[in-house]
Amino acid sequence: MTDLVVTLAWLSVGLPVAAALLSQLTSRDRATDRIGLIGAVGTAGAAGALATLALVRSGEPVVSGVVLVDAASGVFLAVIAAVGLLSALVSPAYLDGRERGFFAPARARHWYWLGFHLFWAALLSVPIAANLGVAWLLVEATTAASALLVAYSGRRNALEAGWKYLVLTTIGLTVALLGIVVAYASAPGADGLSALGWGSLRRSASEMPHEAAVVAFVLLLAGLATKIGWAPVHNWLPDAHSEAPPPVSALLSAALLPAVALVAWRSKVALEPAVGGGTARAVFLGFGLASLAVAVPFLWRPLAWKRLLAYSSLEHMGVIALGIGFGHPLAIAGVVLHVAGHALAKALGFYATIPLLQFQPQAALRSARGVARTSPATASAMGISLGSLSGLPPSPLFFSEVFVLLGGFLSGHAAVAAVAAALLSLGFLGLVHALIESMLGEPRDARVPERRSSRLAARLTLVVGAALLALSVTAIALPDSAPVEALVRWAG
Repeated sequence: MTDLVVTLAWLSVGLPVAAALLSQLTSRDRATDRIGLIGAVGTAGAAGALATLALVRSGEPVVSGVVLVDAASGVFLAVIAAVGLLSALVSPAYLDGRERGFFAPARARHWYWLGFHLFWAALLSVPIAANLGVAWLLVEATTAASALLVAYSGRRNALEAGWKYLVLTTIGLTVALLGIVVAYASAPGADGLSALGWGSLRRSASEMPHEAAVVAFVLLLAGLATKIGWAPVHNWLPDAHSEAPPPVSALLSAALLPAVALVAWRSKVALEPAVGGGTARAVFLGFGLASLAVAVPFLWRPLAWKRLLAYSSLEHMGVIALGIGFGHPLAIAGVVLHVAGHALAKALGFYATIPLLQFQPQAALRSARGVARTSPATASAMGISLGSLSGLPPSPLFFSEVFVLLGGFLSGHAAVAAVAAALLSLGFLGLVHALIESMLGEPRDARVPERRSSRLAARLTLVVGAALLALSVTAIALPDSAPVEALVRWAG
């Protein structure tokens, strides 16, 4: 079984790399799209099978060289595989409607699929990295692969957003690297890269000097926070999410941010014996509350659709930080449900941008208005996305937020949980107000929606809506499920 797991792990990473390279060998756009889509289906199949094995065998982690497959890997792999497949499927619709961009028209599609698959390959590698140093390299690789995709449209704002994303996240990861160096230097008997393995770090943490471990942990978390999008080091996030192609924005928000949050979570578990449980929890709770507090005022402002979704990402990464910080089994179940529910709802919201901008171009710059009057299919997609993200029942995010807050109260952090509940309530009101304004009102400069874009929105709404409903149905049984119990044992 170990050989099968390792084989699937390498296939999950190797298939998108192969698709990226093969997409450069064709001269026709349609052939390039077919290679990209076939590669996406194969990648999602391999990653999905690996995630299923990881969740079924949640009590038996597999460690082989630089590969680690456990319950946490299974949860995040499943999310990244699903969002990557959906993003690949909607990419041709985006590319067909693309105007002039950063790349020459003859090769624009080729560059898009190259960047897309390399970015996806790096994302799939992060949850199965068995080593902190390797995980850092892979997170850095996601920056290199996605920066050009952020600037893909070639607009001035997109170029600035891509540059800002590249510079700020690289600075943050440099700080994280300094934390890794301090941790390595503090580990007793450290000799070679194996000393940074998650298991090795956890075993040696109890012998690390407390002060050095705290410095390493704070530097590491502060650096990773720039990629996760936690406040106050989230400045790249609104611009990059707003300017990237919608399928890439979905990957950035629904896959990249949670994947790096997993690295932060693994770092907490590994270094907590040296850092101390109170200090480690305080760092996560601080980032969580700061992210909620910064996001809420923006959710009350009239924003362009993609920018609104970006600030919603800041809010939801804050919820995940709180769940990890509380550490209660109910809160951990909430984190699992929140990662999955947020990914689906946020991806649907970004995909809805493709038809939205075709009939209401001004929505790229300011808040959408009267979408229900112009395109009911697009309005349905936007409504399900924003309704779910707000935590409106029966959204799975309603249940996940309840789990996280209850976990906070039960773990003895009543004050933090109460403040978080108040901020989430304000965020809920802001998102519901934005939803009403975008659905109703008088449309601005609206055009007649294309039939193809309406069909795309309707299909996406049906698929993602059904998946969100399925998550809500399973929410009650989730805290007692085997994968969550395995996560609790691992994190405890």
